[in-house]
Amino acid sequence: MRPIRLLCRAVLLLVVLSVGSMASSQIVLGQIGPFTGPLAADAAGLNQGIKAYLAQANKAGGIRGQKLTLFEADDRFSGEGFAEQFPKAMEKKPLALISPMGSAAIKRMLDDKLLDTAPVVVVNGVPGAESLRTPGHPKFFHVRAGDKQEIEEIVSHAQMLGMSKLATLYQDLPTGTSGMAVVQEAVKTVPGGKIELNGVKSGPDAAALAAAARQIAALGAQGVLVIGPPPFIVAGIAALRKADVTQPLFVLSYVSAAQIVKVVGVAGARGVGIVQAFPDPNDKMLPVQREFQAAMKEAFPQMQEYTEFQLEGYLSARTVGEALKHPKNTGLSAANLAATLSTMGEIDIGGFHLDFSKGNAGSRYVNIGVIGRDGQVYY
Repeated sequence: MRPIRLLCRAVLLLVVLSVGSMASSQIVLGQIGPFTGPLAADAAGLNQGIKAYLAQANKAGGIRGQKLTLFEADDRFSGEGFAEQFPKAMEKKPLALISPMGSAAIKRMLDDKLLDTAPVVVVNGVPGAESLRTPGHPKFFHVRAGDKQEIEEIVSHAQMLGMSKLATLYQDLPTGTSGMAVVQEAVKTVPGGKIELNGVKSGPDAAALAAAARQIAALGAQGVLVIGPPPFIVAGIAALRKADVTQPLFVLSYVSAAQIVKVVGVAGARGVGIVQAFPDPNDKMLPVQREFQAAMKEAFPQMQEYTEFQLEGYLSARTVGEALKHPKNTGLSAANLAATLSTMGEIDIGGFHLDFSKGNAGSRYVNIGVIGRDGQVYY
């Protein structure tokens, strides 16, 4: 009997070692996001882009011979939900969390100091409100340009079009109030002349938005910025058009043309300017666009067109991959990942450039696309 017991112990030891080897041969990433609620489609888009990069990287042999894996957790589009999911996510030992979404979730992560003790890096976050970036956290790296850069681009564009009187419709949330503060600063420093600015704060309900839209209609502004979460932006555009505000409207990069057209129709969406924080996901000019499209085609062959959030997820995950492959990275740990991102200098991802050496906001890429008469965005 003794030889049999010894053989059983040997087999058990081999199984344990094998399981441990399998676990250590994987690089675990996570996404805590609003997979239910008003931003579910956006969270899914980010997820698809992340998965496309992981499949692409794994097909090429992984990172340092290790396979990348991803898990998801639903925070129900709430700060409380994010706080509940975070410790559960840490049990899975992720090296990085990719693109948390929603000002309430990110604010809760920062206010509760969840990153102070957790051995994890967060790469990218939506939205890019300044209140969520300053002071931010040394383990929180932003792949998208911030609201500040987006708003400055809008103000500069408006000035280039000869506008001297702007209005802002903004929601009473960190995204909206900090955005309004940025607009106020931007109009003071715009070159070529002073821009008059009026701001109207509103709640997200239909009655409040209708009243705010009527107030803006009476101002006679030449252009209107709408700042807030995606549901507020879309509802705000609808309210403004219903109040006969026909002037150009400008929104941040969190909404797509399809979302706007779905609510206000092609006629109502025409002329809305949408800031883009990433290159056009359906263009082929840059190598990264072609590489992204190849990854998406391989992972999701049924898709014919791609979204900005899919490209954002792809670039966010690829940023992690580029840092892990960099010679400065001395080991697969969150501390090493953060140190590498901070010191590796410019990261050129096929023509999309990031640099975290001067701070945790790596990109300044912004562009403006305008919705045309066919409901598509033109740059």
